[in-house]
Amino acid sequence: MSDLRVVLAGGGSAGHVNPLLATASALRDAGAGVVAVGTKEGLEADLVPAAGFELRTIERVPFPRRPGAAMVRFPARYAAAVRHAGEILDESRADVAVGFGGFASTPIYAAAKKRGIPVVIHEQNAKPGLANRYGARFASAIGLTFPSTKLAARVGVTRAIGLPLRPAIAGLAADRAVDPRAHRAEAAQRLGLDPDRITLVVTGGSLGAQHLNEVFTEVMPQLAGFQVFHLTGRGKDAKVAAAAADLADYHVRDYLTQMEDAYAVADLVVCRSGAGTVAELSSLGLPGFFVPLPIGNGEQELNAADVIAVGGAKLVRDKDFTAQTVRSQIVALLRDPEQLVSMGSAARGVSPTDAAGQLAQMIIEAGKK
Repeated sequence: MSDLRVVLAGGGSAGHVNPLLATASALRDAGAGVVAVGTKEGLEADLVPAAGFELRTIERVPFPRRPGAAMVRFPARYAAAVRHAGEILDESRADVAVGFGGFASTPIYAAAKKRGIPVVIHEQNAKPGLANRYGARFASAIGLTFPSTKLAARVGVTRAIGLPLRPAIAGLAADRAVDPRAHRAEAAQRLGLDPDRITLVVTGGSLGAQHLNEVFTEVMPQLAGFQVFHLTGRGKDAKVAAAAADLADYHVRDYLTQMEDAYAVADLVVCRSGAGTVAELSSLGLPGFFVPLPIGNGEQELNAADVIAVGGAKLVRDKDFTAQTVRSQIVALLRDPEQLVSMGSAARGVSPTDAAGQLAQMIIEAGKK
């Protein structure tokens, strides 16, 4: 496969860049040439070069949601983005164009269609976005994170393959499938935790979740007896850390680069339900208590639907998540290790751990046609 050339488009948040990078690594391991396409504003501008891949950028051209000057300018700006995307495909001599959704994907899809280049799509969320709905009209193949996602290639193949995981998470998932306590002791040592204590991990992602921070700050005394590792989000740790100053078992940090360490010590994770988080917890066999982000188009609640349906997680909407929720529901779970183990086992079957390899194979197959 050393002569296969692939252009991967996507980015924005780490949740979208990481699957792109995982797939790029799988393709590189298979001998394919890879070029990534994103925007200057997204995290891909830093993460893609840091991972050793070439990044080409195109203009971010969001579709206007209401009449106005932006709508008047949109056709010309979009046409320019498609032309630029076409130049990238031509210069890369692309055999396959792959999109993960977002602003960079739509122009790449359109330019690839004009050139007869096969398009492969990965849809991360349970509720597909505009870019991937457009690309699905002519895609050769679509990979889905969640089986319940309502997106299918009109003429190509569609498979539920899970989410391409970062190598560190995929490796931990494979090891935990054999031993649920794999890497727990060494991760606990790195984090300053006791590996033998029931451990609750609270995280709102890299940006944090202010509502989660406020609720747990209020309820800290009721969590006495359990070990808590709380990631507040960058720059949001001061108030939480001050409230926990006299609590030996409540550990506060604003950010953790090696999130796999937190997962390795966790018995239960309270978090938002972005597609990446849901897929990671499921692949690791970790029970989640999801509090979906209350803005957007409702995709976070849908992301959790499959794992909740099999009993691998629980969900409470943001407006209903209070200190009483922690006192009653979360403390009850922490006091029932057998239920936590059962939930983790149920979650593990929802999200495959080899999605990056599966998606790479779909891309390779598309390049052969």
